[in-house]
Amino acid sequence: MLIESSLVADILSVSKKNLKDWEKNGSLIPYKTDNGKSLYHPDQLEKFPEFKSMNYERWEEESIVNPIKDFYIGELFAGAGGLALGLEHAGFKKIFLNEIDKHACATLRKNRPDWNVLEGDIKNIDFSDYKNRVDILTGGFPCQSFSYAGKRLGFNDIRGTMFFEFARTIQETNPKVILAENVRGLLTHDDGKTIDTILSVLDEIGYTVIEQKVYKAIFYKVPQKRERLIIIAIRKDLVFNTQYKTPSPYSRVMTVKDALKAGDLYETNVPLASGQSYPPRKAEILSYVPEGGYWRDLPDELQREYMQKSYFLGGGKTGMARRLAWNEPSLTLTCSPAQKQTERCHPSENRPLTTREYARIQTFPDNWQFEGPTSAVYKQIGNAVPINLAAAIGRSLVRFLNSIESK
Repeated sequence: MLIESSLVADILSVSKKNLKDWEKNGSLIPYKTDNGKSLYHPDQLEKFPEFKSMNYERWEEESIVNPIKDFYIGELFAGAGGLALGLEHAGFKKIFLNEIDKHACATLRKNRPDWNVLEGDIKNIDFSDYKNRVDILTGGFPCQSFSYAGKRLGFNDIRGTMFFEFARTIQETNPKVILAENVRGLLTHDDGKTIDTILSVLDEIGYTVIEQKVYKAIFYKVPQKRERLIIIAIRKDLVFNTQYKTPSPYSRVMTVKDALKAGDLYETNVPLASGQSYPPRKAEILSYVPEGGYWRDLPDELQREYMQKSYFLGGGKTGMARRLAWNEPSLTLTCSPAQKQTERCHPSENRPLTTREYARIQTFPDNWQFEGPTSAVYKQIGNAVPINLAAAIGRSLVRFLNSIESK
């Protein structure tokens, strides 16, 4: 198993049984570095709490939780439905979904004709009709720079940002709980000022943040090294002797093989689907890259040809000419599998991943159909929250709302 040195902490593509076997044999885990291969002792993986708590029985126990009543979701920036579908699997019902992208809206309507899809710019939509009808308001708002100019920003100072529209919708719908998702980089955006402002505004409009956590999707039955920042807040009048409990991790980490071949994740091999293709010369060069390898595994003359000016720049550039490996999780999917800086080449064929392979790595079911041209489909899938991650968080939210209702 080859693991990037910069991502060892994130990959953990081992089960507890694997770890015991390695400890018994005194073996080490090899991983790639820019200078070749190095070793990483499995004992060092034990510091990660998700790895320590991998437990099949606990995952199965949490998977059978059911809502004690109908709980309703309103979702903003819904995309192709990754978060929505995961929350549906957890037992939530939809009251509305808002999305501006026409292809994503067509995808939502194609798969769930009964969902109330509000297509259009959020700035032009009044959500007041849904006041007190939404249990959880969700959304992955785009992160835009705020203009600080020495001010202490509050709700009225964030106009013009997508987070303002998110906050406005909170005020108009008055949900019990808020679930916001974003990229990990939001935590350090503008030296942390952006996240501080977001938390301050949530407090100002009447919500207490009960979780701010970066979830590593590999721990939640997703065969991909993807991270999402999850912020959960509860309305202040409901904060009483109630504790939110994060979902338990799955018992092992899934790999590309789990995604594309019949097994624990899918009953059949991945169906044929459309996808991008490489120009003949690029395909020829990538044929020299071994499984799990990247540009440094090419002969020097091919490195120079493929990398061009980038060959002389610093940094590892490990996403360039990158081929996935069957027995590792996939690298984080982007909006295109054939971008030079973030290559996602099939493990054993000289081509990019197809759209259905993309969807499986994001744990979409095979019957979930995507509308629009191929480029739009890749974009929809690449921007989605993995379904299994969303479902795991959703089940924790069901337990949380159950406890609120019980009290």
